[in-house]
Amino acid sequence: MSISFQKPSLASSNFFFEHDPVVVDELDVVEENGRRLYVTPSGQKYPSITTVLSILNQKSIQKWRERVGEEEANRISTRAAGRGTRIHKMCEDYLNNVLQESIEKYSYWDRLMFDSMRIIFDEFIGKVRVQEASLYSDFMRVAGRVDCIAEFDGKLSVIDFKTAAKPKEERYIENYFMQTAGYAVMFEERTGIPISRIVVIIGVDDHGTQLFVKKRDDYIEQFMDVRSDYKKLYGT
Repeated sequence: MSISFQKPSLASSNFFFEHDPVVVDELDVVEENGRRLYVTPSGQKYPSITTVLSILNQKSIQKWRERVGEEEANRISTRAAGRGTRIHKMCEDYLNNVLQESIEKYSYWDRLMFDSMRIIFDEFIGKVRVQEASLYSDFMRVAGRVDCIAEFDGKLSVIDFKTAAKPKEERYIENYFMQTAGYAVMFEERTGIPISRIVVIIGVDDHGTQLFVKKRDDYIEQFMDVRSDYKKLYGT
């Protein structure tokens, strides 16, 4: 399922989210040979799932940087990363019922993008189980940090928050679906709680919000193929 929501006006909300936390181990992170690795309780070191999936876009990103120039590419990347960090924090605080305490520090444009995403939160997200938690899988030999695991339209789901300058076509964001499918497997391996639904919510500049709802099992085999390619490239 894919739905687009138009941007609303900047409105206040008194919505309250219920929490039933699932406790998972927090992982240490180390840098080795320029790569980010998560250290599991048993001492295993696994690459992040975003690092593994980045091999899918390396060539296209390099071509883009060559086309726009390094200075402009760095400017755009820095701006996008900052916006993504701020919107993620707003989403986290909103689901923790504390955003109203810090909303004034965000820019009008950040608040406008988040307000469009908030409509989806209020309509579909129920009980919150996990937020900003580190997960890992010994089976897939990968780790990462999940944005949110909560009930979505009544069904436990992995929920990922993204931002974009323009609307995304599904065929170009299968890495998003593989990422969330990977988190679902990690969570089940760590807790014994299965998750079959994955959700990606994308705040888009001047275009409202995109919502994608998918099935975990439609993407996990694709991810395992990418994981195998990553091992061939880096030996881990």
